[in-house]
Parts: sequence; structure tokens; C-alpha cells
Amino acid sequence: MLTVLIAWMGLAFGGTLAGVTVPDTATLGGETVQLNGLGLREKFFFDIYVGSLYLKTKTSDAKKAIEADEPKMVEMHFIYDELTKEQVAGAFEESFAKNPGAAAVRSDLDKLISWVPAKLKKNQVIVFEYVPGTGTTFKVDGTAKGTVAGADFMKVVWGIWLGPNPPTAALKTGMLGK
Repeated sequence: MLTVLIAWMGLAFGGTLAGVTVPDTATLGGETVQLNGLGLREKFFFDIYVGSLYLKTKTSDAKKAIEADEPKMVEMHFIYDELTKEQVAGAFEESFAKNPGAAAVRSDLDKLISWVPAKLKKNQVIVFEYVPGTGTTFKVDGTAKGTVAGADFMKVVWGIWLGPNPPTAALKTGMLGK
């Protein structure tokens, strides 16, 4: 019986990091995506969030993960006590400034930042879901705040974590399953 329970748990949960456990699969646009990896976002020795990357096909190649025009998802599980909209927006702005494609989608980035809640508390979850033909949907705690059409925007957003200038190398490495 214990063996069956352990096997079931292994199927139900894809991974655990910093006390955050995520499932091994999710469904986007009627297709299954699988957990590619988990990474921890730290800043000044504080744990901020666990980032989980879900892809149609697992890869440790950042370029392939960014460029793939297929269903994919990034979840940010906040583990820091509380962050303000200004702090989260500032982090996004910093990441966008390091991303060469950001200027072309500036108005869409402004929309995204407008959807960030006034405060994010421990255990809240932000999700970016990309579905070809629909776009990138931004969700907070399961509620869709808005969608931006087009693969160009998706590539800029995925470049935050997987591009040449991620918030931390450890976050990128973890999300790529390395």
C-alpha cells in the first residue's frame, strides 16, 4: 500500500522547492504541458518566489524554450511575506530593460504591469500562460487579468527568466531543469 501511495505522489507532484510543491503537468488550450524545472528567485539573501516552467516538450535549451510557439506556462509562487505593486513592477521593468525585444512590445508590457495587484503576499501565485493563436494570459491566483496576443510578446516575457540576463542564474538553471 505504501509503495502505491509513493508512486501516486510521484505522479501527482512534479517537484518541490523552498516548501512549494507543484504538479508535474498542466493543461493549456486543451494540451498537456509538463514541468520542465523549478528555480528560486532570491534577492539580497531573501527568497522571493519559486518559478516553475512548463513546456510541451522538456528542454534544457533556453533558446528553444523561449522560441517554441506551443503551449507553455510560467508560475511564480511567492514565498516572501509581502511585495508591493511597485516592487514587482520595478523587477519586471528591470528585466524588460535587459531584454532586447522589449522595446517593440512596450505598450503590451505597460498593460502587463497594470494587471499586477497592489500587493502580493506569501502563497499568492502569478501565472503566465501562452497558447498559440490566443496569446499570453496573465493570471493572479487563478483569475485572468488580461491576455496579450502574439508570439513576440511571449518571447519577451519568457526571456525574463530564460534569456541572457535572468534575475539570477540559479533561477534560470532551475527552470531549465539543469
